[in-house]
Formats: sequence, structure tokens, C-alpha cells
Amino acid sequence: MQKWYQYCLVALSALTVAHASAGSTSTSDDFAAACYSEPLPLLPVSPDNRTIPWGIPSIVTGNTTCCSSLDEVRAGIDAVDAQLLSLLSQRAAFVREATRFKATHDVVDVPSRDQQVNDGAVADAPAVNLPQTIARAVFSAIINASVPFELCIVCLSSLLCFYRC
Repeated sequence: MQKWYQYCLVALSALTVAHASAGSTSTSDDFAAACYSEPLPLLPVSPDNRTIPWGIPSIVTGNTTCCSSLDEVRAGIDAVDAQLLSLLSQRAAFVREATRFKATHDVVDVPSRDQQVNDGAVADAPAVNLPQTIARAVFSAIINASVPFELCIVCLSSLLCFYRC
């Protein structure tokens, strides 16, 4: 029991510091708020199990609150994933379109533009209640996957132009 008490004190201390740096004056308004900005607070791993489920449902849509089961959570995640795939498809179409304006593979990856996109996503994340660490990781992955896709299109279009001439 003393080990659990020490863990809680360390965790509470880290949350209080993170909350204060985020501009909050209380840890009771949303204990998870510290996990939405960068850097994430350093918390020790608890050796103990917690009561499941913990907390209360927190996703409110209209007059309904989600989620009362893990299956309900997973169904919601699956629905969002389907929307993400559609949005990523639209983004890939714009990436492909951008290649029409790039004469050589040397102008495909522009690190300053990559940084601008990534920094913008991280800066905008709090406005949509997205943890900044997720925004940074996702946008880095999107950019890192888009560059080879763009290079492939530029290369293939160059070959096609070469053989047509």
C-alpha cells in the first residue's frame, strides 16, 4: 500500500506541474489535460491494477454519452478510422496534383514546408482537443509517406515524358 501511495504522490506532482504549465489552476477539472500538450509528463509505471472501468463516459454527442463498453469504444474508433481513410485519400489526391507543378525530383521534398505543416498541426491541435504528441506523430508519418509517393509519381511522369518525346 505504501508503494501505491508513493506512486500517487509522484503522479499527482507531475500532473500539478503539467497543469500549471498549461495554465490550469486545478487538477480536478480534467486530470488528463496534462496529456494534451508537449512534452508529456513523465509518470512512473504503476505496478498495481486499477478498477475497470474507471471514470465516467466522456464523449457527448447530442443527448447521448459514449461509451459504456470497450466494444462501443472500438466501434467508434472504427468509424473514425473509416473517415480518416477517406480524408487521407483526398490528401493523397492533392499530393499527386502537386507533382504537376514540380519539374524534378529535387523539388519534391521541401523540408521547410514539411516543418510548416507539422508545426501548424501541433499548434492547431489544442483547438480541436487533440493531444499535440499525436498531431506531431501523425503529421510526421503522413509527410514521410507522402514524399516517396510524390517521388514515384514525378519519376514515372518523367519516364513517360521521355518515352513520348
